[in-house]
Amino acid sequence: MSDAPHPHGPVPKESVWDYPRPPRVEPDARRVVVRHRGVTLADSRACRRVLETSHPPVFYVPREDVRSDLLSRSPGATVCEWKGAASYWTLVLEGHTVRNAAWSYEDPAPEYRSIAHHFAFYPGRVDLCLVDGERVRAQAGDFYGGWITGEILGPFKGGPGSTGW
Repeated sequence: MSDAPHPHGPVPKESVWDYPRPPRVEPDARRVVVRHRGVTLADSRACRRVLETSHPPVFYVPREDVRSDLLSRSPGATVCEWKGAASYWTLVLEGHTVRNAAWSYEDPAPEYRSIAHHFAFYPGRVDLCLVDGERVRAQAGDFYGGWITGEILGPFKGGPGSTGW
């Protein structure tokens, strides 16, 4: 993580325990960049951020700001009790494959229509995710895809012993 001051002034701390349930979607104009093997997969200032109790935020990048030509639909899906059916996407880049590097909600529940056709990337499955130049840390575990930055306070669901939270 960067120790440099935030370019727009101090960023207030956010506890994931203050986030709502059911989750809330909010626009986020900070620059989000996703890279893998030196290739920029996503670059946007028009993301949606989903906030849910006990989870670091997830950034959903508009499809037009993603190199979707490098993604192909993975078999299978999961269902979120709030957002609906999630589709998964495999990244194929220079002969290198990352299964389920991203996910999307193609036809989410009405309250979550603003994230339809946006991609969310697992920060632990690609080389680099940045929010306004700050390197993101991945949420623990292999299911949730939260993005941990300096302003986000835990503890976070996903790590060992947090299944029942």
